[in-house]
Amino acid sequence: MHEVDIAIVGAGAAGLAAAETVAASRLSSLLLEARDRLGGRAHTLTSPVGPLDLGCEWLHSADQNPLVARFEAMGLTIDKTPPPWANVADSPSFSRQERAQFGEAFLALDARLEAAAHDGGPDRPAADLLDSTSRWNPLLNAYSTFYNGAAFDQVSLHDYAAYEDTDVNWRVAGGYGAALVGGAPSHGVRLGCAVEVIRHDGPRLTLETALGPIGARAAIICVPTAILASGTLRFAPELPEKLAAAEGLPLGLADKVFLRVDEPEAFPAEAQVYGDPNRTATGAYHLRPSGRPIIEAFLGGAHARALEGQGPGAATAFAIEELVSIYGGGIRSRVHVLAETAWAADPFAGGSYSHALPGRAGDRARLAAPVDQRLFFAGEACSPDAFSTAHGAWLTGQAAARAAISALG
Repeated sequence: MHEVDIAIVGAGAAGLAAAETVAASRLSSLLLEARDRLGGRAHTLTSPVGPLDLGCEWLHSADQNPLVARFEAMGLTIDKTPPPWANVADSPSFSRQERAQFGEAFLALDARLEAAAHDGGPDRPAADLLDSTSRWNPLLNAYSTFYNGAAFDQVSLHDYAAYEDTDVNWRVAGGYGAALVGGAPSHGVRLGCAVEVIRHDGPRLTLETALGPIGARAAIICVPTAILASGTLRFAPELPEKLAAAEGLPLGLADKVFLRVDEPEAFPAEAQVYGDPNRTATGAYHLRPSGRPIIEAFLGGAHARALEGQGPGAATAFAIEELVSIYGGGIRSRVHVLAETAWAADPFAGGSYSHALPGRAGDRARLAAPVDQRLFFAGEACSPDAFSTAHGAWLTGQAAARAAISALG
């Protein structure tokens, strides 16, 4: 049985950060990843028109994000072009006056959410703060599916308000996933090594994996909450409080469709349109990101989950139909599929990023708490104020590794 001081389970942003932190100590470690690649929900696909980030794409709170300096030190180019959601383009179904009205409705909702979260009252669904008379509630809920991966009725008010965002959003020109993996350790890694059970009833931990048992003095668990909640990764003895916390922090869903477009000059660069601003089951379409001949469709929440359930190609077909409703039938022959994601169906993810259910905002701290000073937990769901982001996951991985190193002396 292979023996190490610290075993790290999961090689997404949190696991990569933990591995780097442990490597700087005098302790031995092994990074275990079920996939055949590093990066987890950060994954850049090479395409004929440049890199496509199938998972995380934006360096949120970029003016404070620790990964910005890291990537710059690696010699990578940071694209500081403003995000498309600040530049909504004209469309037949969404006039300039309506865009202004929606913007006002969004700001008013955001103010109500902030006030209610800090008034000392109990947690409740964020949907309680919607104005029942507003015509913009369907689009506000669509925004929530893009932002939270779920509509506001599934989102904790207190958790939503705990997220800290400076509204500065940049990109990595070569792809976020590629940047994370580019700085990954070159040794002490096992791919295709799913951990099935972590036994913690003896003097040392035993991790039962697809490639055989591994012994460790401590473990850092960096897997998505869906993997914990489903029992794909189990503990012996069981840890019911961790299971409950994971169940309170389900993964919302945000899927993408990438389309190469002919005659791209017909579309404004770095702009966004909504398919149908009068319903929640709609997509947001990023036109010509970084000036490339691409339309990137963003689909979220229950709508994205239903499209996944229809099988491969359903999300692409939906996106094209919405684009036809905006630009006319001639666009059908001008778009060509590059990629389509299905994060809910991904057996190693089960979704995109976590949101706390109403009443469950405290589950982030419960999930992050160590067990017996030898089981440590990290990942975006463990972040108190940067959940759903790669940099939030990165910071929790570093913190868990420092705690494990300290515990082992």
